[in-house]
Amino acid sequence: MIMTIPEAIKVRHSVRAYIDKPISEDIVKQLHEEIAVCNAESGLNIQLITNEPKAFDGLMAHYGKFSGVKNYIALIGKKSARLEEKLGYYGERIALKAQMLGLNTCWVAMSFSKGVTKKRCIVNKEEKLVCVLSLGYGQTQGIAHHSKPMNDLCKINDTMPDWFKAGIEAAMLAPTAMNQQKFLFTLSGDTVKAVSLGGFYSNVH
Repeated sequence: MIMTIPEAIKVRHSVRAYIDKPISEDIVKQLHEEIAVCNAESGLNIQLITNEPKAFDGLMAHYGKFSGVKNYIALIGKKSARLEEKLGYYGERIALKAQMLGLNTCWVAMSFSKGVTKKRCIVNKEEKLVCVLSLGYGQTQGIAHHSKPMNDLCKINDTMPDWFKAGIEAAMLAPTAMNQQKFLFTLSGDTVKAVSLGGFYSNVH
């Protein structure tokens, strides 16, 4: 049975430890196709790297409790004021696709070697490697993170409509750096405004 996006949102958790199991050619192909669509829509240069363990073989990776990482998705794009926001949106879209394909992921900002990653990627002069998604078959499926109360994450002037509530519930399940959840959604009429409240990598998440 094919997993839906809402189902993937509910079951996807950050996973840092992976088993030694290669990703099949068919799944790699589907990931490349999804990444190609995302890049075409966004103008980003996101890339999938497989069978490369060195980026997660340093002290920072061990400090971050990563193990068995041999595959990752490099989140790269042309430098701009909105680069992190775009990578956050499309990166999570790809993470959910990976979850639907039976894989696990984790957003990684610091606990990997950018030097090693850049040697395996194409990062053009005007582009920046912001972070990566570790990728593979997790030793576990991860655990749900603690979330702030819904009322702390949104503001409304009237009764909360079902569609807005569903969106906030999805945002509550989304990964954020250090689980900060530094965002605020405001509903005015039928207009939704999303604002980053600052913090470590808050523009990405």
